[in-house]
Amino acid sequence: MKTIFQHIRGDKSIWAIVAVLAIFSFMPVYSASTNLVYVVGYGSTIGHLIKHIVLLIMGFAIIYGVHKVPYRYFSGGSVIMLPVVIVLLIFTLAQGTTIGGANASRWIRIGGIGFQTSTLAGLVLMVYVARYLAKNKEKTINFKESIVQLWFPVSLVLILILPANFSTTAIIFVMILMMTFIGGYPIKYLGFIFGAGIVVFSIFILTVKAFPDAMPNRVQTWQSRIENFSQEKGKEAYQVEKAKIAIATGGTFGLGPGKSVQKNFLPQSTSDFIFAIIVEEYGLAGGIVIVFIYFLLFFRIFVIINKTTTIFGALLVLGVGIPIIFQAIINMAVATHLFPVTGQTLPLISSGGTSIWMTCFALGMILSVSASSAETEEDILDDNPLDILHETID
Repeated sequence: MKTIFQHIRGDKSIWAIVAVLAIFSFMPVYSASTNLVYVVGYGSTIGHLIKHIVLLIMGFAIIYGVHKVPYRYFSGGSVIMLPVVIVLLIFTLAQGTTIGGANASRWIRIGGIGFQTSTLAGLVLMVYVARYLAKNKEKTINFKESIVQLWFPVSLVLILILPANFSTTAIIFVMILMMTFIGGYPIKYLGFIFGAGIVVFSIFILTVKAFPDAMPNRVQTWQSRIENFSQEKGKEAYQVEKAKIAIATGGTFGLGPGKSVQKNFLPQSTSDFIFAIIVEEYGLAGGIVIVFIYFLLFFRIFVIINKTTTIFGALLVLGVGIPIIFQAIINMAVATHLFPVTGQTLPLISSGGTSIWMTCFALGMILSVSASSAETEEDILDDNPLDILHETID
C-alpha cells in the first residue's frame, strides 16, 4: 500500500473521494441492475457489476495516466483535439444510435464499445476556453477577434451537440459563460453572447418544428419533459413518481442494501435515477452522505484553485471540475423532482462507460494541476500544439 501511495501525486483528498465514491457504487449498481435483468431481460446482476467494476478500474487507470502528464500539455492538446471532436460529432449525428425509435444520436461504436462523443467534446471545449482566457488575461479583448478565436469554435461544437443532447449543451454553455465571466471576459460582450445563444436555440426549435422528419421526437421530448415537470400524468412523470416513492420509502436509514423495491419499476435505475435507489436502500442518512462527499470534492477543487500558481491552471480546474459537481446536483435534483428529467448520470456512481471515463479524465487533469508547482504561465501558453504533437509521436 505504501508503494502505491509513492506513485500517486496531487491532492490525496481527491484520490480518497474518488475511491470512496467508486467503492460505494458497487452495491447500488448491483442492486439496481435487477431491473435490466428481470424487466428488460439483459444480462445478469453479477455481469453488470463486473462490467461496472472493470469500467471503474479503467477509469482509475485514466486518472493515473493523465495525472502524470504535466498540465501545460493540455493547453496545446485542446487545440489539437478540437477539430477531432468536431469530426466525431458530425460522424455521430450522421450515424449515431437510435434508441426506442427516436432520434437519440448521442452514441457511436468504436471497437465494439459505445462512446458518447458529447462528453469528450465538452471536456475539450472547457480546456480550450481556459487556454483562450489565460492567453488574453492581460490583454484588452477585441470582440471581433474573440468571435473567431473563441465563440466560433464554441458555437460550432454546441450546435453539433444540441440536436441529440440539449441538457449537455445547456450545461456546457452555462459553464463556459461562468468561466468567461470569472476569466475576465467583458460582461457587455457576454450579454450579447447569451442573447445570441437564445436566438440560435429559438431558430433551431422553429426549424425542427417546420421540418419534423429531420429530427423526429427531439423537440417533443424536451417539451414533454418540461410540461410534465409540473404535471401529475405523463411518460416522464412515471419515472419521477417511482423515484419519489423510492425516496419516501427509504425513510431515515433506508430499507437496507439490495432491498429496494422501486428498482424493479424505475427505468434507468442504474444510471439517471440511481440516487433514488440509494436513498431507498440507505435512507436520508445515505443521501446526505453522498451530498456531503460531492460537497467535499467541490471544496477540494477550490483549494486547488487557490493554490495554483498560473491562471491557466486555475481556469482548467474550474472548467473541468465544476461541471462534475453541477452534473451531480442535476442528477439528484431530477430524482427528487426539483428539476426536469435530463438524462445526466451521477458521477462515479452511475453505470456507464463514457461518463465514468470522461469524469476520470477531468479528475486526472485536476490532480495534474495540484501536483505541479513549478509551472509558469509562459511555459504553458508558449507551448506550440505542433510541438506537443511531435513529442507525443516521438
